Amino acid sequence: MRTLAAGFGFVLVLLASPARAEPLPASFVYLSDVDPSIAQDMRYASSDNFTGHPLPGYGPGECVLRRDVAQALAKVQADLARQNLGLKVYDCYRPTRAVRAFARWARQSDDGATKRFYPKLDKRTLFDGYIAAHSAHSTGSAVDLTLVPRPTPPAPPYDPRAAYGACTAPADKRAPDTSLDMGTSFDCFDAKSTALSSTTTSEQNHRRVILLEAMRKRGFHNYFREWWHFSFGARGPAFDFPIGPRSSSTSP
Repeated sequence: MRTLAAGFGFVLVLLASPARAEPLPASFVYLSDVDPSIAQDMRYASSDNFTGHPLPGYGPGECVLRRDVAQALAKVQADLARQNLGLKVYDCYRPTRAVRAFARWARQSDDGATKRFYPKLDKRTLFDGYIAAHSAHSTGSAVDLTLVPRPTPPAPPYDPRAAYGACTAPADKRAPDTSLDMGTSFDCFDAKSTALSSTTTSEQNHRRVILLEAMRKRGFHNYFREWWHFSFGARGPAFDFPIGPRSSSTSP
């Protein structure tokens, strides 16, 4: 995740109000309308994220992207299918109100509730490389994703009361996920998340390389500190429209 550092204290859960249903800007689409075979696990619409709460502007767990980005992802998905693999997205378009919420969360005192996402770092240092000045997600040009096997087995439900292991722990100790083990979980603020980290196993590194090469082939660029973060094309303007439910009139 790349986010905007701005704002002061707040209560995150109070800001995470349901998003209104409204038409998307003309250049945006729901990913499921372009390729419904791409799995979606939209973490910021849930409490399974480093803030511990749903983020403002996220209503239903729907991936919204710029149309050209979604179409490029569909090509990656088709390429990976030849290896019996597929994509799963964790975050797509991100309203700027959520970007500001990240920054306010990072400036609050640390109660340790979500320490598993940054096990070796002080919360205040997350602005150094992980929470930054602007977010390409807000332009609809960036996506956070991983690899899943096809067919994808079901995962145990996330339990917000459970004491899951650190994001760098072995996969069976982390919060449940259907993805292949990439060495860390999504949004793991740790040096081990560097795309070609030397601290991953050969198998984990091989999977990261598969993802990197598949995405690069279709024009995506990786942010080196986060193996899951990719951007596509020019950024364009940032948006703040909330993510609402797909209407019956929505079409590819």
